[in-house]
Amino acid sequence: MRGGEERTGSRVVPAVVAILALGVVLWLGGRATNAARGLLPTRGTTTVDHGVVVERTRAVARLVTSETVLRDVVVYQNRLLGSTKRSLVVVTGKVLAGFDLDRGSEVQVDHEARVVRVFLPPAAVLGVEVTELKTYDERRGLWNPFRPADRDTIFRLAREQLVKSAGEVELARHTEESARRLLQALVSADGYTTEIVFGGSRRTTTPSPE
Repeated sequence: MRGGEERTGSRVVPAVVAILALGVVLWLGGRATNAARGLLPTRGTTTVDHGVVVERTRAVARLVTSETVLRDVVVYQNRLLGSTKRSLVVVTGKVLAGFDLDRGSEVQVDHEARVVRVFLPPAAVLGVEVTELKTYDERRGLWNPFRPADRDTIFRLAREQLVKSAGEVELARHTEESARRLLQALVSADGYTTEIVFGGSRRTTTPSPE
């Protein structure tokens, strides 16, 4: 019996040593892994490459008299074979309104009537700048995922929505009023009246400051 006990004891010791050795290896491995994680960056690296292509350059004559900051909601839905993808986007942008002087502008001075007449084309939106797009809800279809073309469509719809919203806030009236005040200060003469004609349809007469 003693010989059996000695053989059993001799087997236990190497097993205990092996377990302890394995524990040490795992502990050292865990520390090494944590150390390696500490050396790795917590966020990915973002790289932006860009290239500028000039397609066309032309001279323009525009009078910008109004800048409006607008915010609107765009709901985009696309259905394909019963699968619908949907996105809710809040768009913020600047709408520049004024007058395209290439469409017709003129200044006439009637010395006999002592009137300075400034003719301007109809007020129009001259530029739309989308400053921010925030997506609050986006759900892809089962076999109808979002693609780059969908992002382009959402951006185009956002610009169109800003132009539509600008019309709803009477942007043309505000643009004309701003132009009237501006031109009254720039085009003036003692004893003369400044008359602004917008698109041949409206006249605003104001006395020049003395």
